[in-house]
Amino acid sequence: MKKAGFAELNAVAIVAETRNFRAAARELGMSASAVSHAISVLETRLGVRLFNRTTRSVSLTEAGEQFLGKVAPALKAIGDAMDSASEAADNPRGRLRINTSPEGMRGLLMPILAEYHSRCPDVHIDVVSEGRAVDIVAEGFDVGIRLRELIPQDMVAIPLTLQERFFVFGAPSYFERHGVPAVPADLLRHACLRLRLPSGTVYRWEFERHGEAFRIDVNGPMTLQDMGMMLEAAVAGIGLAYMTERQAQADLAAGRLVAVLDEWTPPFAGLCLYFPGRRHLPPAVRVFLDVARDMARAAPYQA
Repeated sequence: MKKAGFAELNAVAIVAETRNFRAAARELGMSASAVSHAISVLETRLGVRLFNRTTRSVSLTEAGEQFLGKVAPALKAIGDAMDSASEAADNPRGRLRINTSPEGMRGLLMPILAEYHSRCPDVHIDVVSEGRAVDIVAEGFDVGIRLRELIPQDMVAIPLTLQERFFVFGAPSYFERHGVPAVPADLLRHACLRLRLPSGTVYRWEFERHGEAFRIDVNGPMTLQDMGMMLEAAVAGIGLAYMTERQAQADLAAGRLVAVLDEWTPPFAGLCLYFPGRRHLPPAVRVFLDVARDMARAAPYQA
């Protein structure tokens, strides 16, 4: 026997309460004929009559009273669950887990988190910042932030920056002492700040011009693993740094750093927030994505 659906069972409860098909139809948002038909179908399926019908009144039969007595608690539980789900959608709670690269944190993520916290104060935000590639689904994260080219194709991506661009940066005092490199090959004669990647290898600086791309394994007085330290070292005049314009934006605007070799570093696709393409997202995640989209549209960063 085909099982009865929630709509049919709910129709029985509302008709029993109102004792009128038209009144029940108004409450259910259906036509009176549709309500009557749904109950007739259910009665045929059960093989018993649930209501006594006259031209003036509708009342439960003895079988109808027994039936409703058993299904009413389940209907209430379902209704309570639906109300709770709606309340959770309006007032998200729980935990939001975000995995990002250190580059995604600086000057980009915190404004989004601040706005999100103002909207969802009951959600605990857990951010893990690391350089290694992460399977956010396998490791229990809700969303991730990475360069567009590093995001798996089965993920949904929301651009946070229109594009990124690397430059070679140095302090004015450094260039006064050592001169300005005219071409990337000149860097081999300069003090460069080397970056150690999470894999343990040292990053080789990348350049491109007229469709020709190449890398340079620079030398210098320091090898660092933190971009913040690299920025401090560059501002101090210790050596040249290779990083994005966004990372050095404040020091560049203040004149503490100068960008060189810009014609050798074309822009590329920037940072994106990404998440699994599930149809039904938890309320806490859905609101966070809305905030990120709104802020990215309102003030997209373009290098």
